[in-house]
Amino acid sequence: MRAEPASSRRLRSSTTVLSEDWEAVFEGQGQTPLSPPGPTSLTAAGAFLKHVLVPGSLQDKTGPSVATEFGVLLPDSTGNSGVGASLAGIVSQRWDWGTIHLNAETALTRDHHGELFLGAIVEGPSTWTVRPVAEIFYENEFGKERTFSGLVGLIYRVRDNLSFDVAIRHALTGGHPANEIRAGVTFGFPVSFFRKSRRATRSISHLVSIAWRPPCR
Repeated sequence: MRAEPASSRRLRSSTTVLSEDWEAVFEGQGQTPLSPPGPTSLTAAGAFLKHVLVPGSLQDKTGPSVATEFGVLLPDSTGNSGVGASLAGIVSQRWDWGTIHLNAETALTRDHHGELFLGAIVEGPSTWTVRPVAEIFYENEFGKERTFSGLVGLIYRVRDNLSFDVAIRHALTGGHPANEIRAGVTFGFPVSFFRKSRRATRSISHLVSIAWRPPCR
């Protein structure tokens, strides 16, 4: 069996704007194939607004936190895709033993197909320096393919604005298996706007993943 490795780097920048309940988010994924080698491309780029609808345990209050995220899916740098849009709902609850995030998203993809995404993330206690994390999701791009994915990993928090993570992911996309080993770093720093009284915190995630897929028979 022959493996087909690829390296990818993902950047996600999040900036709080106007109030603590709103964030402007830009994200994208740079991919550099290793075998066979090829040029780096920017994919999965988008610009979004995220709003906390119901403050809850993630905001140091009681009950679940409810948020929404919506925005524009930008074309890939290869020029092989168009513009899309997405709307998501996120419900999170934090307990002493850990945190659960439930995600539901509908989208019009860059290829103008309807898409449905359902996912769940479970994290260990937020007070732990090293905490486990697991994620499962189902994604259906109607008329094209379905993906089932599972991930397990660890998050190491050095301080409030710096953390590292490592994970293993297995997925089935269109019936074909895919595996990844992921490692990333997330850091934050304050951003001052035009008025000194208006401040935001920007966080940037950098992800490096090695993927291998068995060839189609």
